[in-house]
Amino acid sequence: MFARRFTTAMVTLGLAGTAALVSAPSATAHGWDHAATGTRSLAAVLARDGSGFDRNWNDFDIVDTAVTAVLTAKPGSAVGVLADGTVALTAFLPTDRAFRHLASDLTGKHYTSESAVFADVASLGIDTVEAVLLYHVVPGATITYRQALAADGATLTAASGGTVQVDVVGRFFVSVVDADPSDRNPWVVRANLNKGNAQIAHGISEVLRPLDL
Repeated sequence: MFARRFTTAMVTLGLAGTAALVSAPSATAHGWDHAATGTRSLAAVLARDGSGFDRNWNDFDIVDTAVTAVLTAKPGSAVGVLADGTVALTAFLPTDRAFRHLASDLTGKHYTSESAVFADVASLGIDTVEAVLLYHVVPGATITYRQALAADGATLTAASGGTVQVDVVGRFFVSVVDADPSDRNPWVVRANLNKGNAQIAHGISEVLRPLDL
């Protein structure tokens, strides 16, 4: 039941993905960092770690594989924006450990390999994987960690059409509040990936959820 509700929610949000990207306000309108002029894409950053899975649960192999899987199956997907370094955006990238937490919640299994986690997440369907990714992308804004620390309570609209909120704790720590009030909210655990470029990312400790699951 949990997996079915998750799949339905993500696919529903994912249908709004392209429209959200097209209508997203500019970074200047948000008051975020519009001085970042580099054009290296986040897809290129993810690919630098090499393809395939490893035993490091703190990197982004599952996200990298998910992006590749979506674009292979759906070359016209809005996820392709992650490969266009000229488009300003901020992505909150779940670590491999974050995906392991999600997969365990969905299936009740204990996972010892990244490949097994990805296999079960992918079994939800490519449309669901696509929607999961889009819920973690904020188009039109290059938000550094320092700027996030100064934006407690700000609401961000994701490429899926859903929203998340910035929650600053103790002045130095950023949490991202999703639509599920009954589960853990992710913390930013790796900040400013690809800083200086129009596309920036922050690694997070949990996968964002689109509604109370």
